[in-house]
Amino acid sequence: MNLVTCATKKGNNYDPYERITDLGGHSTKGNFHMTSEDMIRDIESGKYSYWVNVGGKTVEIIVATRNGRKYLKTTTDGYEPNNLLALGDCKS
Repeated sequence: MNLVTCATKKGNNYDPYERITDLGGHSTKGNFHMTSEDMIRDIESGKYSYWVNVGGKTVEIIVATRNGRKYLKTTTDGYEPNNLLALGDCKS
């Protein structure tokens, strides 16, 4: 399981669909840090799946499209990627 625990967000960009640039976390192979574009490719290819813990529950990260642009969100978010935006910042 690839558990996402942090996200790197753009500064004062108020568009939530473009704010997350990188994500990081833990997997059975160790820690990881990757761009959101790489994670989108992993998910779409079926190579890997990614999850976050939300309120004690593990929920899947999925790829969605808005205005022709792909972005990441969790299955419990509805329309906005709030669960990913709520993650703490990834430390370099």
